[in-house]
Amino acid sequence: MDCKPISERQGTAFLISRFISPSDAPVSKAALCLVSLCLLTAVLSACSGLAPPAIENSSWALQSQQLEKLTHWQLRGRVNVHYNNESQTPRIQWQHSGRAYQIRLWGTFNAGNTLIRGEPGRVSLDQGDQHFSATSPEELILQQLGYELPISYLEFWIKGLPVPDRPAALFFNDLNQLTAFEQADWTVTLSDLRDYGDLALPRRVDIMRSENDAQLRFIGLRWTLPNNRGSAR
Repeated sequence: MDCKPISERQGTAFLISRFISPSDAPVSKAALCLVSLCLLTAVLSACSGLAPPAIENSSWALQSQQLEKLTHWQLRGRVNVHYNNESQTPRIQWQHSGRAYQIRLWGTFNAGNTLIRGEPGRVSLDQGDQHFSATSPEELILQQLGYELPISYLEFWIKGLPVPDRPAALFFNDLNQLTAFEQADWTVTLSDLRDYGDLALPRRVDIMRSENDAQLRFIGLRWTLPNNRGSAR
């Protein structure tokens, strides 16, 4: 798997510090560390049951262009993370404005409240009285967890868009909607697509890599787009 850092243009950080006080239960340190790891990389397990990869069609070509141009958006929901027999479901609020982003993650009764802010050349993480910063999301995850991961892919995957200019196998349903794709040894599955004007965005995104037991599920996503995009239908 290619886990080298990718360009700043694709930068989106999702990190939860492992330095959380035991009094912040019920969201545990291991689980929050896991959210960092998984939020920055994961994908729903196997593609068994999916149709063979379809030839890219004209409707998808148009949809992908529109998704790539969508750089201002907000979402709220939950993210279920399962790793090493531990599972947690913190809430998530993600605001993306051009090349700047702000991500908040928290558990029950605001436990483990974590705020991540990023822009080209800088990303920071605040959790209680703990503060961390780095020049890129890849550097921050490497500093805190010791892993090199393709964390910048998520700003594309969460919208249902494979990272542009990188190989991907696409899977479509009978309506020519993209329902899953494989990229960089990960599988992303999209569910409950909702129309926002001329765009279709998922209410659920499942992510998993087949070589480990890390699973990430974005659940009940509620999108807010610029006014000219309309409301979900």
